[in-house]
Amino acid sequence: MSVYVYSIVATTHPQGLAGLDGVGKPPSTLRTVQSKELSAVVSDAPEELRPKRRDLAAHQAVQERLMADGTVLPLQFGFTTTDDEAVRAVLKERAEEFTERLEALEGCAEYHLKAAQDEDAMLRQILQESDEARSLNDQIKSGTGSPDLPMALGELVAQEVEARQQQLASVVLDALRGFAREESGSQATGNDFLSVSFLVERDNEKSFLAAEQDLAKELGEDFDLRLLGPLPAYSFV
Repeated sequence: MSVYVYSIVATTHPQGLAGLDGVGKPPSTLRTVQSKELSAVVSDAPEELRPKRRDLAAHQAVQERLMADGTVLPLQFGFTTTDDEAVRAVLKERAEEFTERLEALEGCAEYHLKAAQDEDAMLRQILQESDEARSLNDQIKSGTGSPDLPMALGELVAQEVEARQQQLASVVLDALRGFAREESGSQATGNDFLSVSFLVERDNEKSFLAAEQDLAKELGEDFDLRLLGPLPAYSFV
């Protein structure tokens, strides 16, 4: 049977897993595979592994329990390999790399921030501040302009939105990165102009959270900042 791998910790980590179940139905039993310096938390992998709510919750519960007792390299949901020996071989082969990463994550947690601006508010701002956009819009409203004007206005607005969102992302990052040990950006989706994870030291969490709240107040009601954390440091493994 293949093996499901949850996370990697130092062998000195308490690895207190009592009362937790692994993925699968019925739930699998958690165990550890050890090398000299590292330990991987694993279980038997179910034949059909899908991101169902119960399995996602089981995976996350393991990370949170381990994170409460020490530093963890959390693996993303769904990582499997052939058997315990394959896990042990990787722990030995990449011991230096994993140990260095554990040291980099020590005493830290991940916070993930997504940021968006209300579309109507941004459009109003563009029309107020861009003479060209305002002129095109006025001509379209008057009905005296050429049929190409709506397309021209759309292209101009799209360029303005992209430029302004890049500037806003820089403003947000500059306000918060000084409170983090590392940052890791991801592709923003939907109306978001920013999706970024921060690796924050526990001793710095209050300052980081206060800075995020101050930034939200400064930006105002037209902005939506959604901060999740503390999380296992998935983005920094």
